Amino acid sequence: MKRLPSKKKAVQAKPAPRTQAKAPQSPSKAVKAVPVAASSAASRKVSAAASKTRGASSDRFVIIMAGGRGERFWPVSREKTPKQLIRLLGDRSFLQQAVDRVRPLVPAANILIITNAVQAAEVRRQLPELPKENVIGEPVGRDTCAAVTLGAAVVGARSATAVMAVLPADHVIHDEKGFRQVLSDAFDVASRGQVIVTIGIQPTSPETGYGYIHSGPVLPAPTSGKALKTPFFKVERFVEKPSLEKAQEYLASGHYRWNAGMFVWSFVTVTNALSAHQPEMHQACQRWFAAAAKGPKRLETVLAQEYPEIRKISVDFALMEKAQNVVVADGRFDWDDLGAWPALARHLKQDAEGNAAIGDLVHVDAARNIVFDGRTRGRTPITLVGVKDSILVLTDDATLVASKSESQKIKDLVRKLAADPRWADRV
Repeated sequence: MKRLPSKKKAVQAKPAPRTQAKAPQSPSKAVKAVPVAASSAASRKVSAAASKTRGASSDRFVIIMAGGRGERFWPVSREKTPKQLIRLLGDRSFLQQAVDRVRPLVPAANILIITNAVQAAEVRRQLPELPKENVIGEPVGRDTCAAVTLGAAVVGARSATAVMAVLPADHVIHDEKGFRQVLSDAFDVASRGQVIVTIGIQPTSPETGYGYIHSGPVLPAPTSGKALKTPFFKVERFVEKPSLEKAQEYLASGHYRWNAGMFVWSFVTVTNALSAHQPEMHQACQRWFAAAAKGPKRLETVLAQEYPEIRKISVDFALMEKAQNVVVADGRFDWDDLGAWPALARHLKQDAEGNAAIGDLVHVDAARNIVFDGRTRGRTPITLVGVKDSILVLTDDATLVASKSESQKIKDLVRKLAADPRWADRV
């Protein structure tokens, strides 16, 4: 793929010194890090499990963000079981698939799930291979910067020399081998120096529903260590969801990537970024670091007191658009964030008329519909006559019929149901 020449200097990933673990610093007070083996019996189990995992670095962690309100895929998704906890494609939930994808790279003991408190029990049920203390429930949702800060604090309390990936829980990736190669290379780059790595997806169409990353000069290959198979570029800027005309320009230029919301950084790098761009969040990170070092119960108590007052802001606005040391990994694996019911058709076999169905569909003159039968009992054939471009979803206690073009209004429908005492239990 051709790239425009640039005279700008590429960002160098300098080797990071290996120093004694320290807490994130603040102008007022430094918090002493507690070694993982000394903090609790549970932490000793975590450390032992990590050391037994072949080929996995005990200093590499994965934080999976698994919040959500269960609106976009209602009535299959609900508040206690949002998109990442349901099975739409295959026998595993999206969260389970996300964990499966990273298990060859990091031990289960180093995978943390940041979720909503009301969903924590279901997350633990679905992921019995993870230590219970690795599932952390936010008392309230405060957007992604708070979740990132919380994850960094917990990881840092275990290893302040850690490198961590932050990944969404609800993406669809079929090329798992390709994904792991990019993630492994991103871990390597993030561990070499003070750079923030984001994974950008090679766009295949002019999508207006995604944010974009404008990539600049290519980073030179490392002079030591293993060779990287993934190209990395300096990030010029982040772009919000564009118009169709702009998206077509981005696609044609070859210099833009879809922003998949995947980040890799060291504990030192992310806390330095918080200190520079979000000082209040950095101070919260210090407090949560100290609490996490004392054990999950102490952390839970502190979060209950502090989390509702934390500023609600996305990590993109809070850090990524401000930092000057961001590089983007060239993600050439397939990727879909499956944002609403219409996206499901991209992953299902369609009949001659373009109908995509999970369930027994019989139709006459029906076309381009999405049908999902999520009933667990009394399933009957679903029949359509002359219906086009619609969504039909059935569960044991609710039925949805919607126009594909109006799928974003399903959120409005869920809020209306929640406000009605007769149906509030259905959301």
